[in-house]
Amino acid sequence: MRILQLMNKVPWPPKDGGAIACLNMTKGFSMLGHDVTVLCMNTLKHHISIKDLPSTIRNEADFRLVEVPASIHWFEAVLNLLFSRLPYNAERFVSDEYSVELIKLLAEKNFDVIQLEGLYLCPYIPVIRKHSKALIAYRAHNIEYEIWERTATLSKGFRSHYLRNLSKRIKRFEISYLNSYDILIPITDRDGKILDSLGNTKPHHTSQTGIDFASLVPTAKKLEFPSLFHIGALDWAPNQEGLIWFFDQCWTKIHNENPDLKFYLAGRNAPEWFERHIKLEGVEYLGEINDAYDFINSKAIMVVPLFSGSGMRIKIIEGMALGKTIVTTDIGTEGIPTENGNNILIANDADQFTEAISLLIKDRQLFEQIGKNAIGFIQEKFDNLSQAGALVDFYKKQIK
Repeated sequence: MRILQLMNKVPWPPKDGGAIACLNMTKGFSMLGHDVTVLCMNTLKHHISIKDLPSTIRNEADFRLVEVPASIHWFEAVLNLLFSRLPYNAERFVSDEYSVELIKLLAEKNFDVIQLEGLYLCPYIPVIRKHSKALIAYRAHNIEYEIWERTATLSKGFRSHYLRNLSKRIKRFEISYLNSYDILIPITDRDGKILDSLGNTKPHHTSQTGIDFASLVPTAKKLEFPSLFHIGALDWAPNQEGLIWFFDQCWTKIHNENPDLKFYLAGRNAPEWFERHIKLEGVEYLGEINDAYDFINSKAIMVVPLFSGSGMRIKIIEGMALGKTIVTTDIGTEGIPTENGNNILIANDADQFTEAISLLIKDRQLFEQIGKNAIGFIQEKFDNLSQAGALVDFYKKQIK
């Protein structure tokens, strides 16, 4: 099959869930022998040169990069709030340059499937309809408005008001594009049900983010037990909010009971105010690290205190694939059919978090068993080639 993926950022380096989800799908399609083209917005935040892509990645697909700044300016955000009904998040990715390059590409190549990687590619559906007869698939990485709705609930003052307004705009935007595509590809069953309830009537196939087990190899050779850790993008509001809550509500008690215990925090783009907030005894802030998988393998208990966000948490999938015992919330494991006490531990308040962590520190056998179960669970449910193959089979049936 000839497949075109449209992305609103370059998926390299794959250091966040969206990039991992996009790139793993590209790898899966390519490994199955399909002809893959990727048209990416090369934004200021994730800007790279085509030469920065490793040759192994460039060999998997025909990558085309389009300069689209998509920068965030407070003045533009205010103007958008006052004079537009379009959410600022979406407006940033509406680009004449991207439309022009898309039209050129559709004239150059014929595609069987054009896969939109996320909500903010939907404004290009009319362009595709005019210049291509390909099947249009909307891959919903999450329920976008839900992220901001939940974040608004945790916020106060003007920020809460602004985020509620933004959430309503995004919801209207999300609903406005329902059924404009040919098929819906949610990343979780839960997201598919929500989009159906909002009005989707198109056929859909759940395609979870797959894991490349060749690159995720669990090892306990350098394991520091006990230790706590978290890894994730520290410029993402749900991560910031959850970690601040954990350090404010849980860390003092945990550290008092285990004075030698270390909490290792890794992630990129942490703002200064956040760095100041986490300067606590026993907390080691490492910033962005070179080898995420080596870091995860070397630490013990993965702490993911998420109370907002949507979609699937890729870092949890990767942590489980590396045999980590993870303590997270219901929202953290949302869309992942885990089993509390078997392959993960679920905690939703301070007492539950501290109790779960204390139990794992005292019972290493339990810690190791849950990690072992986690590996088996991910290998059974999230193999990348299986996920990509099932999606291609679905596409072929829809085309017929």
